[in-house]
Amino acid sequence: MDSTAPVTSPSLPDVSGLLDGIPGQRAPRTVAPPTEASPCPGPRPRLRVPVPFTLAYAAVLAVTSFFAAHADPSLVSTLQQGSSTDVAHLWQTPVLVLVASALWVAGGFASPFTLGFLVVLTALERRIGGVRTAVVFLLGHVLATLATEVPVGLAVLGGRLPDSSLHRLDYGISFGVAASVGALAGLLRPWLRWPLLAAFGGMLLQDLIAFTDPMTNWGHLIALAIGVGTWPWVRRWATRPHLPVAAVRTA
Repeated sequence: MDSTAPVTSPSLPDVSGLLDGIPGQRAPRTVAPPTEASPCPGPRPRLRVPVPFTLAYAAVLAVTSFFAAHADPSLVSTLQQGSSTDVAHLWQTPVLVLVASALWVAGGFASPFTLGFLVVLTALERRIGGVRTAVVFLLGHVLATLATEVPVGLAVLGGRLPDSSLHRLDYGISFGVAASVGALAGLLRPWLRWPLLAAFGGMLLQDLIAFTDPMTNWGHLIALAIGVGTWPWVRRWATRPHLPVAAVRTA
């Protein structure tokens, strides 16, 4: 007897785990609009001052010269007399008068020594820096003053000069300028160095021969010699990096 067996279809494999491997549809990418970059607050620009010592000192001299030209003459005379580096003041307040006497310009701001001050100290400061230029200037101012005033005091003590010689009007920047000329000459080429020394030294010698103010004239020559004596130092300073120039922040 024939028997009919039910036909069974083979079971399908479980593919549920494979569905996870089918890549899904990617959602369209939304690109955010570029935002404007905020300006980065970088360092503020600096205003370079190439010769700060010379310019600052010139500003002080301009103020005192303006005051001397427009203030009450009796007040100006009193202040200048109090700043004088005569023997009496050097004996009583040496540091004060040595500093105060260098704040006035004999003959006013329009005098030739003011022009020499600006030209010579600018050239010197560019080569050796402001601090070292101030050292050269002060050496000439202080040493030349002492070299001319100390003999006066000794002469008064020895009875060779009257007591009135202890009180003479002596102020100005000329000794410092003369020393700066001598120091600057050592940094120049020979074809410029020797004509500068000859011209400036010859002018000082003419003033001395005229004998109008022998103490001051001798002081100028001494200050020039002091500046020449600084050549070993200024030449060494000129080959070394000096202090950075002053920088002022701008708003």
